[in-house]
Amino acid sequence: MDKIAALKDVLALDPKNSFARYGMAMEWVSLGKISEALAEFDTLLENDSDYTAGYFMSAQTLAREGRDAEAIARLKAGIDSAARSGNTHALNEMQAMLDDLQR
Repeated sequence: MDKIAALKDVLALDPKNSFARYGMAMEWVSLGKISEALAEFDTLLENDSDYTAGYFMSAQTLAREGRDAEAIARLKAGIDSAARSGNTHALNEMQAMLDDLQR
């Protein structure tokens, strides 16, 4: 069974499974299906606003697509999430990316 099918099976049983939702988004990115990936990231972050990696990876995806304003907004939300959870490593990575995008 391919990864997408396996992740769909998991999400059918538990639509709020953050790990599977993130995995699905990353699989869509790897397949070049950006709109599907961004939709999965959006659902992930709606369901789990503290899944910090979702902010960073979706911001990277947006930036690669030239959607800098959206990437900046996503990074700002991600920085807030990282601060809430005490994830200083993620906070620093997102802040560095934000600084680059705002130059």
